[in-house]
Amino acid sequence: MTRVVYNGKRTSSPRSPPSSSEIFTPAHEENVRFIYEAWQGVERDLRGQVPGGERGLVEEYVEKVPNPSLKTFKPIDLSDLKRRSTQDAKKS
Repeated sequence: MTRVVYNGKRTSSPRSPPSSSEIFTPAHEENVRFIYEAWQGVERDLRGQVPGGERGLVEEYVEKVPNPSLKTFKPIDLSDLKRRSTQDAKKS
C-alpha cells in the first residue's frame, strides 16, 4: 500500500462564492479549499522530485508488510459517487 504524506504549512485564501443550490458554511469552504490546494501542491512536488534526490516536503510512504485485510480494498471514484447521489436526490 502506498500513501502520500504532506508536511507543508496551511495558508489562507479569500472565500469563494457558493455554487449551485448547495449551501456550505465558510469553515467548510475553507477546509475544502485547503485540502484541494494542499493536494495540488503534493502532486506538483511529486512530479518535480528527482529519484534519489534531496528529500523535499513530500515523501511517498510504502508499507514494508502490507495489511492483509486490505487485499480486497477497491478504490471508490468520489466524483461518480457524488454524481449518482445527486441524480438519486433529483429522482425523489
